[in-house]
Amino acid sequence: MSSAALDGRAVIVTGAGRGIGREIAMLAAAQGAHVVVNDLGGTADGTGSDEAPAEAVVREIRSRGGSAVVNADSVASSDGAEALLATCLDSFGRVDAVINNAGILRDKIFHQMSAEDFDSVVRVHLFGTFYVSRAAATHFRRQSGGVFVHFTSTSGLVGNLGQANYAAAKMGIVGLSKSIALDMARYGVRSNCIAPFAWTRLAATIPGEDDPRERQRVERMRAMSAEKVAPLAVFLASHLSEGVTAQVFGVRQNEVFLFSQPRPIRSVHRSDGWDMASLHDVMLPALRSSFLPLDRSPDVFSWDPI
Repeated sequence: MSSAALDGRAVIVTGAGRGIGREIAMLAAAQGAHVVVNDLGGTADGTGSDEAPAEAVVREIRSRGGSAVVNADSVASSDGAEALLATCLDSFGRVDAVINNAGILRDKIFHQMSAEDFDSVVRVHLFGTFYVSRAAATHFRRQSGGVFVHFTSTSGLVGNLGQANYAAAKMGIVGLSKSIALDMARYGVRSNCIAPFAWTRLAATIPGEDDPRERQRVERMRAMSAEKVAPLAVFLASHLSEGVTAQVFGVRQNEVFLFSQPRPIRSVHRSDGWDMASLHDVMLPALRSSFLPLDRSPDVFSWDPI
């Protein structure tokens, strides 16, 4: 098997100036890809801009003999996404894979979360994933092939405190990925999600001083490096994962998970339908034992990273 899983392919990595995105861009280049290193260079909450982080990644890739260019457009607008695709096409003449990793955090307990906090996070994560994917879809359809790798989170898949905006966006990405996989399968396009566990500058913004469970969660995350996430992302973007689509994976240090997706687990029926009394007396006791608890990501992933 060739070690260059992405040899000659053009790959866009959003949010690639730091953290997980940086590790993905570096590994993709090492695997032979021409990489567009996209990063607005803002702060963890999405304010400001600075091309320096993306430029540093491109310099490092080139110093190792790889091929990369900088793009500093915001994925949170359709125009920015189109400009990002134009950078890839102008630089490399094609686009073969899009890895949607860009994100911001504005954590607040729900009753304190502003409309701006919600909108800003959803716009970068969910709208950004849509905008970039939609811009690439036209080219994937034309060339009868392409790969999307999107980043979701256990904040949406399971739940966490103070992240309603982030959780909503990340669950939206799961639905978006499945729809892309269904709609574009006829054109040879694949779409998958990854829920990463890693200590990054975004993870470092998680408040944890006042909650023992949050402190425990943060300490576990400190032990998990961003470079552990990159291999799965690059693998899914490559020909080595041919046939894999519409799946949700997780990476936690040296662990790889395949997540379930919502399906009916129990049912009850009445031939004459339901009313308030029968729902209370029959439906509720029949289904209650299968109700999911009010748990959170650290409750489900309760062991130390392996």
